Amino acid sequence: MATQSLAPTQATSMAKDHLAQVFAQYPIEVMSADGVWLNTRDGRRILDLYGGHAVAALGYGHPRWLAALEHQARQVLFQSNAVPMEVRARAAAKLVEFSGLPLDTIFFVNSGAEANENALRIACRITGRGRVVALQESFHGRTAAAAAVTWGAAGKWYGFPRMPFDVDFVPRRDAAALEAAITRDTAGVIVEPVQGVGGAFDMGAEYLEAMRARCEAVGALLIFDEVQCGVGRTGHPFAANLYGVVPDMITTAKALGAGFPVGALMMAPRIAAQLKLGELGTTFGGGPLACAIVESVVDTIREENLLENVRRVSALIRQTCVTGPVTGIQGEGFLLGLKTRVPAKQVQATLLERDILTGTSSDPSVLRLLPPFTLTAEHVALLSHALSELDA
Repeated sequence: MATQSLAPTQATSMAKDHLAQVFAQYPIEVMSADGVWLNTRDGRRILDLYGGHAVAALGYGHPRWLAALEHQARQVLFQSNAVPMEVRARAAAKLVEFSGLPLDTIFFVNSGAEANENALRIACRITGRGRVVALQESFHGRTAAAAAVTWGAAGKWYGFPRMPFDVDFVPRRDAAALEAAITRDTAGVIVEPVQGVGGAFDMGAEYLEAMRARCEAVGALLIFDEVQCGVGRTGHPFAANLYGVVPDMITTAKALGAGFPVGALMMAPRIAAQLKLGELGTTFGGGPLACAIVESVVDTIREENLLENVRRVSALIRQTCVTGPVTGIQGEGFLLGLKTRVPAKQVQATLLERDILTGTSSDPSVLRLLPPFTLTAEHVALLSHALSELDA
């Protein structure tokens, strides 16, 4: 029997009846998507510069992504890590090669929060310590440990009766505060090299180098949370490549699956060497569908020169989009924060009226851009023109 589309009022009613009402949602209903465009129920075609929270790295309907998913689904759609699979080994090898970093062991999981959870647990177990240093304005996820190192979570939505470790939050780019906070009681330091929710705030090489040096001095482990800024979003494989600073672990997700749920924890050899059978586990992490997608995403980024495209088009955004209400731009690559002289939410709403979807951040004066890596100069021209007219 054919499925009939629901009328807008029916769809809205069904959502309210059966879905947890915990998400603030855009006033649009997406029915389909292609490339960098979203098609809505009421016939609008919207330029997507937000990419589903930095997920849609290849845009929508990319033929290689679709082919990889279909091919693997027809071969075998699932087996757990209890069964060796070549596609899992290939995906891990490709991710290591793509990174170009001396982090040669991969643990596949389902999400960025899960990757962070495991990285933090490893840091505490290996060091035998019970304190973690994180940055103000950070966001690392909503699971117990990941949320514990998320700025503001404890006072807003954390929910658990206690945290799994003590957390010291330090101001961003404050080297003196960083050195004082990282001590021989510190198990690990977790940082987004370019903060996402925090407003596309880039930490810079000098600050990250100081963090690396201090961790080495006291024996703490350094974790780069590249869930949002990794897998090409900065125009480099990872922000670690961009800044020339190598952590002990990198966590990543979002662009890694370009729409398919998958995350990864990347570890240095000395970390991996201390793991024993049974210390890490996951049911769906490393599933064959996810691993086939990881292969496809890495191959597509490399073979279609998308890192170069991100760098080139990002530079164009910086050159042409400081106009209208935008006074400056921060961030890296396609994780950009447009600083606005009026509330960012106001700019976001006005752009959406003009069929351009953007994001906001925890900074009320920063509009966030997280577009697909396939964005072109023509798309940037649409944004620049729309922004210039906001003052008209």
